[in-house]
Amino acid sequence: MKHFIDRHEGGEKVILVHMTFPYSHSDEELVEFKELATSADLDIKVIVTGKRHVPDAKYFVGSGKAEEIKLWVQSHNADAVIFDHQLTPAQARNMEKLCHCRVVDRTDLILDIFAKRARTYEGRLQVELAQLRHLSTRLVRGWTHLERQKGGIGLRGPGETQLEVDRRLIAGRIKNIEAKLHKVELQREQNRRSRKRATLPTVSLVGYTNAGKSTLFNVLTDAHVYQADQLFATLDPTLRRLNLSQLGEVVLADTVGFISKLPHELIAAFKATLEETKQAQLLLHVVDVNHAERNGVMQSVDNVLSEIHADTVPQLIVYNKIDLLPETKPRIERNKQGHPFSVWISAAKKQGLELLRQAMIELLSESIVYCSVKLGPNDGRLRTKLFEISAVTSEEPLGVDIIYVIRLAKQQYDLIFGKVEFESRPLEK
Repeated sequence: MKHFIDRHEGGEKVILVHMTFPYSHSDEELVEFKELATSADLDIKVIVTGKRHVPDAKYFVGSGKAEEIKLWVQSHNADAVIFDHQLTPAQARNMEKLCHCRVVDRTDLILDIFAKRARTYEGRLQVELAQLRHLSTRLVRGWTHLERQKGGIGLRGPGETQLEVDRRLIAGRIKNIEAKLHKVELQREQNRRSRKRATLPTVSLVGYTNAGKSTLFNVLTDAHVYQADQLFATLDPTLRRLNLSQLGEVVLADTVGFISKLPHELIAAFKATLEETKQAQLLLHVVDVNHAERNGVMQSVDNVLSEIHADTVPQLIVYNKIDLLPETKPRIERNKQGHPFSVWISAAKKQGLELLRQAMIELLSESIVYCSVKLGPNDGRLRTKLFEISAVTSEEPLGVDIIYVIRLAKQQYDLIFGKVEFESRPLEK
């Protein structure tokens, strides 16, 4: 598939710039910024830090700090300067004129990592769509010193002709990608409807990037999803069936990791992928218990969930990597009503997995009806409906009537039986 977007080969020499503002958590944000740059295979030469109350309108940093960055670029012959912040096109253009190299902001960097990680057809389309939308807002840049360059982090245009690409051409490509993604989305929605007809609940793994979601997914389902100790190791959603004793099969979905200040272009581009989260019956919010800003990153995940309208889906907090905390044992924490709200586990060491399964069964049981229903000769339409959605697990004749053992989501149960007179009996789970 031909792309507008060309990627760099890695190993570029870069200067990182991180500014502290009164509202920021400097230490943890700086660690994450370095991890992002490392994930992009960049050669970090210098990390420039500073403090400001508000960003400078011209350079984002002050004029003195801008001159310092220029000197570091010259002394290391750097290929790019990367800011851990969102720059305006004018700020980026001014810094490029001063430093005579590319200037990349946080959004560019994250988009670059996503471009590297995407493996499926859909994932590559989604990333390119996000990149083009971002690029379309920055066509005013004046990269006069880069007219014959191709590729490079933050420079993902169509190579030698990037400066001549107009908004109409990019808009046409965006429209083309959106049409292709729409077809993929229709297929995904069809698969989702099939799962609903089969009454299979969906459990979606969510959490901050590098929290251990893919490791947990692999040990629960015996899958072989790519996992690594790096940011955004998983981009493309993966679904597997998971058998929970007493409850039956559910669909477990592994999704992209969230991050603070996630670019809006990515949230929009990955809308179809994130639908798996929105449509789930339960979210497993995986948290790295060793993260220095644990509460902050959990809030970042909740913010994204709210943005995609998935904040009303029931959540189970899964505190992962307890093997790195001395004397911390697997356990379930419950609220005042006795319902599980968090589980402490180690996916890598396979500690606490049975407790996690137990908590999932308890929470999902509330959204699944498992009962016997006695239907008579005049209930043919209802009987047909139950078989259409694969709700019947067994049947037993009783005179002219038949007793059906059914299992289906509570939402479907209420929809089907809400206004129907029938005799039913809950079964022991």
